[in-house]
Amino acid sequence: MSARSKALFKETPTQVRASKADQTTEIARQIAEKEAGDRAAKTERLRALRLEKEAAEAEKKAAPAPKKAPAGKKTAAKAPA
Repeated sequence: MSARSKALFKETPTQVRASKADQTTEIARQIAEKEAGDRAAKTERLRALRLEKEAAEAEKKAAPAPKKAPAGKKTAAKAPA
């Protein structure tokens, strides 16, 4: 490049040269990545809670329930004759 063209066309850093569309795309990708990360974290948290709940229910179910005493036979009351 000649001295004249350097004076007329200043070189700019790469970030400044990015078009408005490129900036918008980058911001949209950042937002999408953040949402995906948040969603994954929420999924892991809910999965852990679900597994904990299922383990507690299985433990409760595995514990033997107290047995009731068998009911005695009922005798039919005789009707007066």
